[in-house]
Amino acid sequence: MAILGDNRYGKAEVRMVRVDRSTEPHTLSDWNVSVSLAGEMREVHLSGANDRVLPTDTQKNTVYALAQQLGAVEPEAFALALARHFVGRPGISRARVQVDSYGWNAVGPHSLVRSGGEVRTVTVLHDEQSGSWVVGGLRELTLLNTTDSEFWGFARDEFTTLAETTDRILATSVEARWRFRTAECDWALAFARARQALVDAFAGTYSYSLQQTLYAMGCRVLAEVPELCEVRLVLPNKHHFLVDLSPFGQPNDHEIYLAADRPYGLIEGQLLADDAPDAGPAWS
Repeated sequence: MAILGDNRYGKAEVRMVRVDRSTEPHTLSDWNVSVSLAGEMREVHLSGANDRVLPTDTQKNTVYALAQQLGAVEPEAFALALARHFVGRPGISRARVQVDSYGWNAVGPHSLVRSGGEVRTVTVLHDEQSGSWVVGGLRELTLLNTTDSEFWGFARDEFTTLAETTDRILATSVEARWRFRTAECDWALAFARARQALVDAFAGTYSYSLQQTLYAMGCRVLAEVPELCEVRLVLPNKHHFLVDLSPFGQPNDHEIYLAADRPYGLIEGQLLADDAPDAGPAWS
């Protein structure tokens, strides 16, 4: 007989836009909210008894109702409130809420333009035993240095063809996640400082490898945002290759590049503060 293991259920990707007309220009909270609940769900799997199942449609409705009740809040505060709302209801002992927040910039009193592809991310886990955990971050923060990047002295084998370089374009699309020490914080300020630290470290590091740059970025975030205790970074290497213009009798002194979208190197790393508390279920 099979044994039921870990399981959870929820409502994924609830699109919620809240308009705040109390200020001029108007502002938007444009979120994609996913809820996942866990607890004593054994009987629903084994016998189909639904008395401990809160319908996923109810979870969707709760997102909208709570957004109205809370008003204009940061996504971390909303995710914490939503997760805590569910835990303690029949059969539910753990709630995981993820919020992707899309930025908009005002171009008039009631007109806005979407601010590129960058997405602010929030994941909250609230457990009736261990409490609340908050993981913030972002993805699709695209950065590029036109110079001050080298790559040479690397290992070689019989299949190595890559040429060494002492001057290259270094570009990446940052996916960053950071763990907060507590569930109380000035969320907007912490996000702004962490994002700026990523940008400043990337721009200010003379790079001999993307791994070295990743380390510098993570260290900068932890140094400048003491509310954080852990950073995880995923950095795809967005390769730019010099185009050979010699067949056309033309020079190419580091001016014309092919921006290749795939395949790409993928560099990942985790940095922890010296006094980082145990992560518990934070990354579940």
